[in-house]
Amino acid sequence: MDTATKFQEAVAASKTLTEKPSNEILLQLYSLYKQATEGDVSGDAPSNPFDFVAKAKYAAWEELKGKTKESAMAEYVALVGRLKG
Repeated sequence: MDTATKFQEAVAASKTLTEKPSNEILLQLYSLYKQATEGDVSGDAPSNPFDFVAKAKYAAWEELKGKTKESAMAEYVALVGRLKG
């Protein structure tokens, strides 16, 4: 099975986790998903200084800048695998 197929299965599996992951894990999932589907972050960071969630999401995605889509997919699959046990 190719990486893209495993990634799509992991995305579906991430929605059926028995426990809600911590905020840190959710940020990892978000940033890996965005890097895998859209590539490097683009645009300006959120300008509202009180939108902490948007700022955290942007920063997490920005940390993955330069990572290939395939690598991000593989890491996402591995992370979801660990979460499912």
